[in-house]
Amino acid sequence: VRIFMAEKGIDIETVQIDLGAGEQFGDVFRAINPDCVVPALQLDDGSCLSEVIAICHYLEARYPEPALLGSSDEERARILMWNCKVEQQGLWSVADAFRNSAKGLKGRALPGMVAYPQIPELAERGRGKVEQFFRRIDDQLADNEFIAGDRFSIADIAAVVVVDFSSWIKLSV
Repeated sequence: VRIFMAEKGIDIETVQIDLGAGEQFGDVFRAINPDCVVPALQLDDGSCLSEVIAICHYLEARYPEPALLGSSDEERARILMWNCKVEQQGLWSVADAFRNSAKGLKGRALPGMVAYPQIPELAERGRGKVEQFFRRIDDQLADNEFIAGDRFSIADIAAVVVVDFSSWIKLSV
């Protein structure tokens, strides 16, 4: 969401949540987002949007240029499709690899309120899936300037996040 806002030139107040200190589990943040995960966007009426795609969709409607979610029905569908692929095949895989191997996340293998144990096999599988994802994106970019076609979009932002997070599991593109 931070990158999406920067690309659009949106300047709204942000509050950093200290995940390492567990601030997302405190009463203050839990009142904003009971799922205890970031990001969360608190609207003027006090309600909250969570989930990256929902927040970005809201921001795109409020600040339509540049169009990072597409301009036509077909382009929006293609961008959404590729963003889902990046999240499912890339981001979720990095998360599996990292959350199931990081010492600091012992007992916190999944985000949210419920504590789940790490499963080392999921870390190993996640690394393999990230490597496969990178090959898939290489193939996609062989024929396209950007992931979802000829325009920079949220799918490219999501892919940058996967690349950045892959360093946490000692993988590089």
